[in-house]
Amino acid sequence: MIRVLLVDDQRLIRAGLRMLIEDTDDLVVVGEAADGVEAVRRYTELAPDLVVMDLRMPGLDGVAATRQILTSSPRAKVLVLTTFDDDEHLFPALAAGATGYFVKDTEPAVLLDAIRRTADGDLLFSPALLRRLIDRALHTRPESASVPADLTPRELEVLRLVGEGHGNQAIADRLYLGVSTVKTHIANLLDKTGTDNRVRLAVYASKLL
Repeated sequence: MIRVLLVDDQRLIRAGLRMLIEDTDDLVVVGEAADGVEAVRRYTELAPDLVVMDLRMPGLDGVAATRQILTSSPRAKVLVLTTFDDDEHLFPALAAGATGYFVKDTEPAVLLDAIRRTADGDLLFSPALLRRLIDRALHTRPESASVPADLTPRELEVLRLVGEGHGNQAIADRLYLGVSTVKTHIANLLDKTGTDNRVRLAVYASKLL
């Protein structure tokens, strides 16, 4: 079971997320927090596998809470779930150590998949936000990239789709592959391209398009 801590100042949001998560067979909510201070305390008490973190909260906000959690527990995984999709919220959250960023109008099935994959170590963003990160990185680092000689044709297809901002399920659907096969291809691509996470791999791919 993947153990989840919910952090949001709105009781109704927490209740909805709890119902969504606990309707699955592999996820469980182990605790809730209504602000950043409580989130840090509850994380220390519960040691969950993943924190679903709101950003705008009274007192200590989600960015500061994420930073405090990651400072004391560098392997902690924090998935931001917020109403804000602008750079003023996205980039501070990433700088604080968030390992995923989604907005609250995300489809329930997509959010559940994001929770599972973030807990499993993936770095995840909604497609529009990933595209923005890629564009920002390309603007600040305009150098070109070359295709590694040992990439297979299938890996090249996967790389192209990663660069377009598609998630694992979308890539699997487009290429008629299993999601586990896509994950294997991406792990191979990270190794062959010398990148250390999905965002950098997407930036690398975008330089080839």
